[in-house]
Amino acid sequence: MNILAVGAHPDDIEFGCGGTLLKFSRAGQAVFLLVLTDGGYGGDAEVRKREQEETANFIGAKGLFWGGFRDTELADSRQVIVKIEEVIKKTSPDIVFLNYPDDVHQDHRALAMAGISATRYIKEVLFYEVPTTQHFEPDNFVDIQDVLNEKLELLKLHASQIDKTRVKNLTILESAQSCANFRGFQGRVKYAEGFKALRVLRQIK
Repeated sequence: MNILAVGAHPDDIEFGCGGTLLKFSRAGQAVFLLVLTDGGYGGDAEVRKREQEETANFIGAKGLFWGGFRDTELADSRQVIVKIEEVIKKTSPDIVFLNYPDDVHQDHRALAMAGISATRYIKEVLFYEVPTTQHFEPDNFVDIQDVLNEKLELLKLHASQIDKTRVKNLTILESAQSCANFRGFQGRVKYAEGFKALRVLRQIK
């Protein structure tokens, strides 16, 4: 299969579905990443781009694409829809992962809505969560216990962002592990990533 994960900023994808992508990649599936902004509002853009390139290599991604949009200025627009469609055309994904629409960050909301339009012909589209996501009730779970440590290593590669949780004495690593533990409990395993399906088509033969 071909898997495409789309994120508004460097590190969105790794927090939301990094463990799942690691499992897909280790299983021989082709993983592609599309990051729509360079994260320049939340840090040094060149540093964040290098960090994203390192995580793409760690995952074993077959390609990393950049949207070229400005951080905090993403819009649910034709331009964003077309950019996502361009990468869909290049990668022919069987599954697409997107930011969730209900989120306090405007870039995440914009990506989600543009992504809904851009993925209208994709048979499996799943939303993931990040720390700014609200009212997220997953209906799909992936057991990531065997790759949890690797997921944390992925997040460590985004070194410039580890302490930027806006919560005193809480790192993004602690946040990710706590989230995985909670979603694991919901999915009846120790650690999991949770997803909300926009669309899932099952072929029964």
